[in-house]
Amino acid sequence: MGTTSPARRHADMEAPPVSSGMLRNVLREVPTAVTVVTATTGDRPAGLTVGSFVSVSLDPPLIGIFVDEKSSSWPEMRNSATFTVNVLSGDQQELCARFAASGRDKFAGLPLQKSPLGNPLLPGIAAWLDCRVVEVRKLGDHHFALARVAGLGTTAATTSIVFHRGTLHAIP
Repeated sequence: MGTTSPARRHADMEAPPVSSGMLRNVLREVPTAVTVVTATTGDRPAGLTVGSFVSVSLDPPLIGIFVDEKSSSWPEMRNSATFTVNVLSGDQQELCARFAASGRDKFAGLPLQKSPLGNPLLPGIAAWLDCRVVEVRKLGDHHFALARVAGLGTTAATTSIVFHRGTLHAIP
């Protein structure tokens, strides 16, 4: 039988319940990177805006993304063995909105290049990371994809975007 430490029992007894709204209000104070994750599914590109992108490990090089379980794009991307993280530059708010929306061809009219792993690289991005999926698991109301970085690069973009206090901001 497992036992709970006295410190853990104490913290559990005194902690007030945390609602999703309370958590969202506090997390608004933490700037987050804004990325578009792309993959090739079958013979067509797929992509979605991801605001929860994290560095997991430098050695080995691992990153993670968190995708809302309600995403309409994730089901077609979920089983892909690779994806590419496109780090948006400071002037790409429209591209962020385009890939956050559902129900349309997000790639229409975009001049695309392919990453070394064959996924779409978006024009004008600040940086990119080509990734091989290690594991995907459901955590709460999100799916977490852990991936090993297989290639990466930066561009001439001078700014990137962060999401802070409910709005997008360009940072130098």
